[in-house]
Amino acid sequence: MSVFSVSLYIKEFRMTSNETISGTSILNDNDFVTCTFKNCSFAGQDLSKFNFESCEFIGCDLTMCKMENTAYSEVVFNDCKLQGVEFGKCSKYVFSVTFEKCHLNYAVFLKNNLKKLRFTHCSIREAFFAECDLTQAVFDNCDFDMTNFERCNLSGCDFRTSWNYIIFPAQNKLKKAKFAYPGVLGLLADLDIVVE
Repeated sequence: MSVFSVSLYIKEFRMTSNETISGTSILNDNDFVTCTFKNCSFAGQDLSKFNFESCEFIGCDLTMCKMENTAYSEVVFNDCKLQGVEFGKCSKYVFSVTFEKCHLNYAVFLKNNLKKLRFTHCSIREAFFAECDLTQAVFDNCDFDMTNFERCNLSGCDFRTSWNYIIFPAQNKLKKAKFAYPGVLGLLADLDIVVE
């Protein structure tokens, strides 16, 4: 007769609400509601399965954070470093954010629903967007140097004030997307033509 032992680990539920958290690198709770994080450094930390609702991150460093199944609902990132973050691993059901003056270099957005998402004055260099729904997203004054868009729905997106993007129309949906000169030339990159 065999005896099987089963152990189940359940992460303890702790919540912090209506607080300002400054200058820390350790989060003792895993659920945050209406909190403000100021000048915190969470670089390289594991924030998987955390929940952030109606929160704001100001001047925080979240470079290379792990965010598997992390939920962001109505969250604002302002002047934050989010370099190398794999947003595609965040919750597919709860992801509503705004990025203002953020560094999103090397970030990965994979199969994210980013409808009407707003990126303002961001550096989004060498990032990767694949199979994302960016319908009516706004990219206001963003630098996309070496960023790839593959099989994304960019319908109604506004790229008019952004630059350095290269988007292959054959790989992405661009219906009613907005572009301005000279940035619009990034749509011609794969055609091997000369524009004077």
